[in-house]
Amino acid sequence: MAVEVVPLTEADIPEAIEVIQQAFAEDPYFQWVFDPSKKQSLTNSGPSTRSRSTTDRRDGQAMPGTQFNKQRNYDSLAARCLWGINNALFHVAKETGENGVDRVVGVSCWLPPHAASEPESWYSWCQGWVLSWRQMLNNVWHLGRGGLRTNRYWIWKERQQEAQSAIWDDPRGYYFCNIVAVSPKAQGGGIGRKLFKAVTDIADREGVKCYLESSRNVPNVQIYEKMGFRMKKEMECRDGEDVCMLYCMVREPNPEK
Repeated sequence: MAVEVVPLTEADIPEAIEVIQQAFAEDPYFQWVFDPSKKQSLTNSGPSTRSRSTTDRRDGQAMPGTQFNKQRNYDSLAARCLWGINNALFHVAKETGENGVDRVVGVSCWLPPHAASEPESWYSWCQGWVLSWRQMLNNVWHLGRGGLRTNRYWIWKERQQEAQSAIWDDPRGYYFCNIVAVSPKAQGGGIGRKLFKAVTDIADREGVKCYLESSRNVPNVQIYEKMGFRMKKEMECRDGEDVCMLYCMVREPNPEK
């Protein structure tokens, strides 16, 4: 069946989120940044259900803000997708079935390069605030962040800032691979490579480097190496005895491609 990589549209968002949730259900970073004792499966269908509850000592009632909530995660990703349509390189891989109907089988989101010497534009600044506002409304609507361990999120952001400060030496900026997800049923068919190529071809034409952070060493690092990425730094995100390793990789532009 034919697979085509095209820009994300609003109509694609529900299927795109389903792919992301399924692909990242067992992701090491996801397992680390969300409390596993309060996490429901991302792969189940239908309304959000919770496998385990925490209780408020005051009245014995469950506190939804401390539990992983699939719908909260969906709404957060939806806000990110809406932002990404106009502010990022957001693509979906669509497979056309024998009945002629398309379905999303892969998703990627890349942040465009931004020169360190250039100030952020007013448009970009306003769009960032719109995204933050939508996420704040999600927090209010769902009574919390849906089980996100915010202390670990900020640990990651600090380590990320340190890593990028050490690695990023090109004043023109980098194409930053923020998300690449392929439906588990479609993995192994070259869809991920197609999603990468949609942006690495642009980077090659422009002579710009690409950057990513992988949450798996094996087999992901080896796969990315085949696409021209090289390991630059191992990022250790530590919260006590719990550690999440991320692998920072850079791809040099290849003008011959």
